[in-house]
Amino acid sequence: MPAFRAIIPALQYPPELLLQAQGIKVVFFDVDGVLTDGGLYFTEAGETLKRFNTLDGHGLKLLARAGITPAVITGRDSRPLRLRLQALGVQHARYGTEDKLPAAQALLDELGLQWDQAAAMGDDWPDLPVMQRCAFACAPPQGHAQARALADHVTLARGGDGAAREFCDLLLTAGGHYARLLRDAVGADPS
Repeated sequence: MPAFRAIIPALQYPPELLLQAQGIKVVFFDVDGVLTDGGLYFTEAGETLKRFNTLDGHGLKLLARAGITPAVITGRDSRPLRLRLQALGVQHARYGTEDKLPAAQALLDELGLQWDQAAAMGDDWPDLPVMQRCAFACAPPQGHAQARALADHVTLARGGDGAAREFCDLLLTAGGHYARLLRDAVGADPS
C-alpha cells in the first residue's frame, strides 16, 4: 500500500492581511479581467466568447460553503456568463451594470449586510467605487494602476487564471474556514 501523505494548508499570509480580511460576509466580483482574462473573443456571427478558469469557479463555491456570499456585478451581459454563474450556484448577480455602486448597495440591503462586511475584487475604474467602500479590496496584477493602488491585496495570479481563487483562499483563511474545507475535501486520515 502506498504511503499516505498528510495534507496541511500550504498557504501563508501576513497576519496583518488576515486580520484586515476577517469578518467578510459578501464578496463582489467583476467579471472581465477578474473572472476572465479580460479579452473579448467574437465569432463571425458577432457573439462574444469568454474563457473561465475552473480554479476561480471552485473558489466561489467554497466561499458559499463557508457562508460567504459570492456576488457578481458586471457591465456586460451574455448567456454564457449567466450559464456559468448558474452552474456555480451564484445567486446574486447584476448584469449590464455600468454604475456598480448602486447595484452593490442594493445587494447589501437585500442581504442585510453593511460595507464593513463586504470585500470586492475589481480591475478597472468602474470597480473603484465599490472597492473604495468595502472593508477589503483586491485586484489582479494586470488590472489598471488605480485598481491596484486602491487594493489591499494584489494577487499573484492574473485575472481569469486563478486570481479570484487566490482571493477566495485568502478570505477563507482569514475567516478560519480554509483548513476545515480542505479536510472535508480530502476526507479522513485512513490510518
